[in-house]
Amino acid sequence: MVSIDRFRKMALAFPDTDEHPHFQRQAFRVRQRIFATISSADHIAMLLLSPAEQSVYCDFAPGIFYPVPGTWGKKGSTFVNLKKVPAAVAAEALAAAYAHTAAKYPPKKKRP
Repeated sequence: MVSIDRFRKMALAFPDTDEHPHFQRQAFRVRQRIFATISSADHIAMLLLSPAEQSVYCDFAPGIFYPVPGTWGKKGSTFVNLKKVPAAVAAEALAAAYAHTAAKYPPKKKRP
């Protein structure tokens, strides 16, 4: 099990990461792009994985990881049941979501 506070600390440990409200959830962003959200009410996180990564996690632990319904899920958005996921697996999946998003949106080069 991963508590909301522990998930928050894991997410905010990545470089260039901050937390902002996103509808009824809290969103974690890298360079203003969401890579994860959490819902305190239902103890569920959402990770923005690649479709291939999503497939691996959902096949590995179908009762813990499952695609978000609809188009977002087809693009890799994946729910994680924080009440059931081991901390090490949550950390690994969260790192994958961060890396996936950070790679798509590299830092802007500063002009001299």
